[in-house]
Order: sequence, then C-alpha cells, then structure tokens
Amino acid sequence: MDDFIAARSQMALSLGFHIIFSCIGMVMPFFMAVSHYYWLKTRDITYKNITKAWSKGVAIFFATGAVSGTVLSFELGLLWPEFMKHAGPIFGMPFSLEGTAFFIEAIALGFFLYGWDRFNPWFHWFTGVIVGVSGLLSGILVVAANGWMNSPAGFDYVNGQYINIDPIKAMFNDAWFSQALHMSIAAFAATGFAVAGVHALMILKGKNILFHSKSFKIAAIFGTVAAVLQPLSGDISAKDVAQRQPAKLAAMEAHFKTEEKASLIIGGIPDEESQTVKYAIKIPGALSYLAHGDFNTEVTGLDKIPKENHPPVAITHYAFQIMVGMGMLMMLVSVLYFIGIWKKKKWLGTKWLLKLFVASTPLGFIAVEAGWTVTEVGRQPWIIYGVMRTADAVTPMPGIVYSFYLFTAVYLSLSVIVAFMLYRQIKMVGKLYDTPGHN
Repeated sequence: MDDFIAARSQMALSLGFHIIFSCIGMVMPFFMAVSHYYWLKTRDITYKNITKAWSKGVAIFFATGAVSGTVLSFELGLLWPEFMKHAGPIFGMPFSLEGTAFFIEAIALGFFLYGWDRFNPWFHWFTGVIVGVSGLLSGILVVAANGWMNSPAGFDYVNGQYINIDPIKAMFNDAWFSQALHMSIAAFAATGFAVAGVHALMILKGKNILFHSKSFKIAAIFGTVAAVLQPLSGDISAKDVAQRQPAKLAAMEAHFKTEEKASLIIGGIPDEESQTVKYAIKIPGALSYLAHGDFNTEVTGLDKIPKENHPPVAITHYAFQIMVGMGMLMMLVSVLYFIGIWKKKKWLGTKWLLKLFVASTPLGFIAVEAGWTVTEVGRQPWIIYGVMRTADAVTPMPGIVYSFYLFTAVYLSLSVIVAFMLYRQIKMVGKLYDTPGHN
C-alpha cells in the first residue's frame, strides 16, 4: 500500500466510523423529545423512563461522535494540505458554523441531562429539542461542505489561482440541497430502524414489554416514514448528479456507452476492459427517465469521458446497488408496518413483524456507508470536482501507511468499547425499568 492509497483509506475509515455516530447524534434527540413530550402530556411514567434511557445513549454517541469528528477535521489538514490551502478560505464558512452548532448542541445536552427537576418542565423539554435541531444542522452544514467538493462554487479559477471568493455562494452550492436532504432522511431511516430493531428484539425476549413496545413504536414511525420518503430524495439526487457529474452517474449504473433510451441496470458484474455488464437485469429506457424525466433522452456514458477521469466503476456500481437494495428492503418492511397500522391491527406485535424489524436493524447503516462510498469514490479522481485531483492534494509526508494502521487499531478498539457500553446500557435498561413506577 503506497502513501496515497493509505491516506485515502484512512479518510474512508474515519468517515465510515464517524458517519454512524453522526447519524445517531442527528436523530436520536428527536426520538427523545417525542417520548419526553408524551411524558409531560400524559404523565405516563414509562415515557419518562424511555426519555432517560435514550438520553444516556445520546450522551454516549455524542461523545464518540465528537471525538471522531474532531479527528476527521485534523485529517483534512494533515493528509490533504494542498486541498486545505486553497479550499479552506472558500468553504470554511459551513465548517465554522458547524462548530457553532456543535457547541450549542453540547450546551443544550448538558442542560438536558442535568436539568431533571431543576428547570421548568417545558423549558427542559425545549433543551432536548435544541439538541436535535443543532445536531441536524451540524450534519447539514458538513454535507454542504462535501457538496462543494462535488459542485465547486463561490470562486473563479484563473491561471491556477482561486479569486473572487464568495463563501455564501460556496456554502449554498448546487449540490448542497439534494445531498443534505438525502443524507438527513437516510439518517432518520437508519437510526429509526436500528433503534426499533433493538427494542423489537427485547420484546421478543419478553423483557419489559411495555417499555420496549412504546419505545419501538416511536422509533418505528420515524424510521418507516423516512424509508418511504427516501426514494423521492434519491430521485432528486440522481437527477442532480446526472446534470453535474455524468461520470459518477455512469459509474453508478455501469453505463459504458452513451445512448438514448438508456437501460437501468439492476445487479450485474461490470467489466471495464470489455465495457460490458454481465448477469444484469436491464429495464429499457428507465435510466433515461430517472436521470432526465424522459424515456428517450440520451444519457452520457463513460465512452464520452476521458479515461483518466473515469471513477472506479466496479466499486461505485456495487456500492450503489447495495444502497438501493437496502433502501428497498426497508421500504418493504415500512409498507407492511403501515398496512398493520391502518388495515391489519392484528399484525402489530406479531412475532413475524418484530423479527422483520430485528433483521432490518443494520440495513439503514449499511445503506449509509454504501451511499458515502458512492459519493466519495464516484467523484474520483477529483477532490474538488473538475478543479483539483486527489493525487495533487495529498501530503508529501512519508509513512502515512503506518498512520493508517494505527488509526485502524484505534477505531477498532473504540468500536469494541462503544459496543460494550451500549450492551451494558441496554442490560441496565431492562433491570432499572422493569419495575412499574420506577422514575
């Protein structure tokens, strides 16, 4: 492994680790706020217990996400100094604002965790809402910075110089809305299904049925609604990518040849040498429609893009297929759940439905990881799309491969520690809140 691949691998590892905690940190406070609201309105002690239990989980994920996010910020400067030298003054605003949102989130979380029976009850609830809003805003601002890398704006690039810098235009680039919408909904779907899956497992085990049933319902509603909405945001993102990054779309679909009535490819094994896709299901005209809203419109293939600007097709295509596949499975479970709510009440609480949610626990986060793989690998070989190549931005410092090995060990260790803490927290929930009236 050379230093360039090591630097990219380290960033991929750091982002892949952080994104899980970032998603949970963005979404779990809203679950917590809903259960807290029910406690204040109904005085049902179960909802208070749920709120307290979830708030401890939020604290764990917040601390882990803060550490991993800080590491990512340092890595941008240490591994990609040429990128930060030029890009920092242009897209620094969303990062600065994200820092502000992070501090507000930290303060509000402190107020919430230590404000029980100290603040006015509704002010206390409001601090929990602020945790969720500021966390969601932090995620959107970071995605805006990533959107700028995919759709650079707010500057003129003349003779190798970055001039006429406009940070506002850079932050609200052409990609920020579609990426932020897609990522935010994905976070709600992934976290909703993960939390619902854990509570469904506890129900199946017969542990504190009332507590876990109410918890399951809140998480499941969030997750299933998001899963049904996700294809709409995906369609917006696909049309945006088709306009701005035709090479990425071509890699996502393993679309080698420019053609009208382009077929949508499901599955398949792309062969970049022969420019064919083996064992794929093809739907004629569907790619043209999804990309441009017309079954007959021409879709640019990789044959019209210089070979040195091709993204890695196989990785991008497989990741895209995984993302879509996981999303469709979650949508199927969501539809079954909605049928249960509206038409088949007897389905709710049945073992087969609960087992479906348990099986779906990791699907959302697999989709999120695959989606970020599509975003980052599909942009290659550019770190700033069409302006700066990734190879030109990497640090000249040798020995990055050893840093990658070290960070891999650290992240693996941290994963084990967090998993242990969550396992212990779930066991404690079962013991603490198994007694009716516990507060």
